[in-house]
Amino acid sequence: MTVSKRDVLIGAAAIATMASVPRQARAVEPVDLLLALSADVSRSVDDEKFKLQREGYANAIADPRVMGLIKGGRHQRIAINLIEWADAGAASVMVPWTTIGDEAQANAFSSQVRAAPRYFRGRTSISTGIDYALSTMNSAPYAPERRVIDISGDGTHNSGRSVTLARDEAIAQGVTVNGIVILSAVPLPFNPAHTHPPGGLLKYFEDNVVGGVGAFALAADGFADFGQAIIQKLIKEIAGVPETARA
Repeated sequence: MTVSKRDVLIGAAAIATMASVPRQARAVEPVDLLLALSADVSRSVDDEKFKLQREGYANAIADPRVMGLIKGGRHQRIAINLIEWADAGAASVMVPWTTIGDEAQANAFSSQVRAAPRYFRGRTSISTGIDYALSTMNSAPYAPERRVIDISGDGTHNSGRSVTLARDEAIAQGVTVNGIVILSAVPLPFNPAHTHPPGGLLKYFEDNVVGGVGAFALAADGFADFGQAIIQKLIKEIAGVPETARA
């Protein structure tokens, strides 16, 4: 299934309209964490990898360890959405903001993750993943204790505006940007530096993508390991980290 330019423009207009409504005029729900899962679905993510990534997200949010931490928070709930992106400007909300405070809500979110269509393939615009996630946060009907954008990717930024500029603008708004790097055993034949940059992909994310209070990046050893890695990442994000900023 593909998404038309008109659909993308309509979605962007809807976000802009919501953002223009004064926050005090919208109902807000207190949550411990506002977490945007922003996932790379560029052309290096083939159908098998895409399925593993989706299953990883679906299983992780309903994991008992994750739910235990959610229930132990001050408000005993978080809010979460799922965004997918590829080329510059090619991004969409696959699952809208959802309150997660019990198993039923977690399972409902997981079902929506599995059922959502795939819209994009193309190059890798990490800045689009950050920018679009930030725009959804600014229109979300929640009053969070913390805001985190969770970027997943299997390659370097190669489309759209500067990724470091997008990261820095998110940090300036009090948002933490974390990363989960999906390592590849074999470099891309047509662009080996994309998946295997100098110093490694994890270092690339640490230097260029993550930032803010307590920011960190984790590595998954391929898409088969993504499910377990995202569980570890959610546990760390929901539990919170020491109050130190990383630019």
